[in-house]
Amino acid sequence: MSSELGKNIRVTVFGQSHSRAIGCTVDGLPAGIEFDLEELGAFLQRRAPGGTMPSTKRTEADIPEFLCGVLPGKDGKTLVTCGAPLTAIIYNKDARSSDYSQISDVPRPSHADFAARVAYGGFEDIRGGGHFSGRLTAPLCIIGGILKQELRRRGIAAGTHIRSIGKIEDIPFDPVNINAEALGKLERSGRPTLDPEAWEDMKTLIENCRRELDSVGGVIECAIAGLEPGLGSPMTGSVESRLSSAVFAIPAVKGIEFGSGFAGSSRLGSENNDGFRVSSDGMIVTEKNDHGGILGGITSGMPVIFRTAFKPTPSIAKKQESISYSEMKNRTLEIKGRHDPCVVPRALPVIEAVSAITVFDLLLDHKKHI
Repeated sequence: MSSELGKNIRVTVFGQSHSRAIGCTVDGLPAGIEFDLEELGAFLQRRAPGGTMPSTKRTEADIPEFLCGVLPGKDGKTLVTCGAPLTAIIYNKDARSSDYSQISDVPRPSHADFAARVAYGGFEDIRGGGHFSGRLTAPLCIIGGILKQELRRRGIAAGTHIRSIGKIEDIPFDPVNINAEALGKLERSGRPTLDPEAWEDMKTLIENCRRELDSVGGVIECAIAGLEPGLGSPMTGSVESRLSSAVFAIPAVKGIEFGSGFAGSSRLGSENNDGFRVSSDGMIVTEKNDHGGILGGITSGMPVIFRTAFKPTPSIAKKQESISYSEMKNRTLEIKGRHDPCVVPRALPVIEAVSAITVFDLLLDHKKHI
């Protein structure tokens, strides 16, 4: 299995949804990165099951334990990286493996079950989705949460909101004027949308899907503010390539677009092009930001804006058509277990985490930034 992320910092995620623990090992982190444990814990709670967001009934504390790579900070409330590989784990406390007994013979539609069986010869861990589970995004949030704190000290912020769930839409980010302060204020509000009414409607839709034994997907919009121009490189080293690779490490992601994205493909060049101008403070900027803050794979200095599409949770309790491996016959499947009716609300910090990892990795390409 390939579970590594990054170029200069190398993040390896390990564990399974129902194994004793999950975690990550991070190599290449510079020494001296100090982070607040309470703030990291609050960030992890935004993703954890059983919180305030509509989610699975599985309850996990998601408190990380650092095994190596850090030393105590000066005040006892922080840890600081020492330059050695960092390893952190989160213990799984509320796994119910018996819910997955039938899956060993009858694969779930649109889940990884069948493909994993073919790839690993029946030795894959099917409990809770094993290594394919969204539970494995928690370790990404450990290192992402640490680097979010470090990036903030450098005036860089990655923030998200739910752009849509089903057909219910939120107000989009202002792609020109969004900044680190506004993103911080949104995160502190505890609300995942810019429009409060949109979130109330989204919660109602998610709850209706839960009652009807169904699920729903949606889109997350991310803004990265405070990036200097000049980060990245053409082709496979582009900011889009590296962000996309990290984003697609998140289970249930099915698409990503930057700036005007697919909508821009239906416009004329004269409509979609971003004209340059010199701002009042002597900076080169654009009047709008349809290029999403990236030109030729390199940051332009405008906010980086992208949107990520998440599919509906495939594990639903409605009757679905499947097959039996042992009988090689068609079968009807009714899935048991505890599953999110919508993964989008809990995926917000995960998008922020992989964005922070990628941005810090990009900064390491240019040693003058570190």
